[in-house]
Amino acid sequence: MTINKNMTIGELLMTSDLIAPILMRSGMHCLGCPSSQMETLEEACMVHGIDCDILVSQINEILSTQ
Repeated sequence: MTINKNMTIGELLMTSDLIAPILMRSGMHCLGCPSSQMETLEEACMVHGIDCDILVSQINEILSTQ
């Protein structure tokens, strides 16, 4: 599966067990917050000052090796 910036955090977390640690390392520590579940990855990146395109590339690179 390929990840994109329009997917919600909730969708991403259900995609793979690898997603949560990647997001936590990038600075997103509120993954369990109910409101974060409905945010898109792009929205979450904006709030945390993270370049979404780079994060999407990193996640897809890691997932492609699994």
